[in-house]
Amino acid sequence: MHLERLTCILEIVGQKGEATVAEICAHSDLPKPSAYRLVQDLVSVGLLKPVGRGQFTIGTRLKAIARSDHSDRTLLELIAPVLKQATTQFGAAFFLSRLRGRSVEIIHVETPDDGVSYLHPGLGKRPLHACSCSKAVAAFSPELFLIEELEGRLRAYTEFTVTSVNELQAEFATIRQRGYAECVEEIERGLCSVAAPLAPSGPGATLSIGATGSVRVFTQVFRENLGPQIIQIGHELSKILGWDDEQDSTARKLS
Repeated sequence: MHLERLTCILEIVGQKGEATVAEICAHSDLPKPSAYRLVQDLVSVGLLKPVGRGQFTIGTRLKAIARSDHSDRTLLELIAPVLKQATTQFGAAFFLSRLRGRSVEIIHVETPDDGVSYLHPGLGKRPLHACSCSKAVAAFSPELFLIEELEGRLRAYTEFTVTSVNELQAEFATIRQRGYAECVEEIERGLCSVAAPLAPSGPGATLSIGATGSVRVFTQVFRENLGPQIIQIGHELSKILGWDDEQDSTARKLS
């Protein structure tokens, strides 16, 4: 019954484009207090979003789910060759990560073919606070990662791991300002990485690409040079995937 009510609300809003709680009640058998509570539940998880006083429309999260095929396989067909080129250019392993539920995981790694020394980051989930791939996504998705929920839960992997919520908030602000995230021996001694989301908003903000290497190679100067280039690669991939047009449209509406 609960799921049926949520589905009914989404159908009403989807058909009308925008709807108030009163309009939702008029097209359903829901009492106003129940409709309001359910709408707020949908807003809290990104399936609806407010668009003016008392009006709601379909949220970006639901649009991303319903949009064209964003499966791992489809994305890799376009992204993996670009990452492979980057491994040759920079002599380092490059990875693709994506938001999966409430966590970020590395789903693909490309490595150099020319015999140079590199570090493979491995696949799977990464901690939100101690890996560049997850920080790059979390910094641009504050609605999905509530900082207050992390209080007392930030594990120290090395002596360089950020375990303070306030410090993590400050780092997220820096990531949003410069466009890329770093991990310098925070999850494993001797290991560094740099990552950026494919885009600062929209579906591109739920994926990140990056590179990893030893602290000997990934010096501060190297990371400062690499970060903007990874941002540029992400921008090019967003264009290939057709996400730039969506971001431009959103920007025009807000301006």
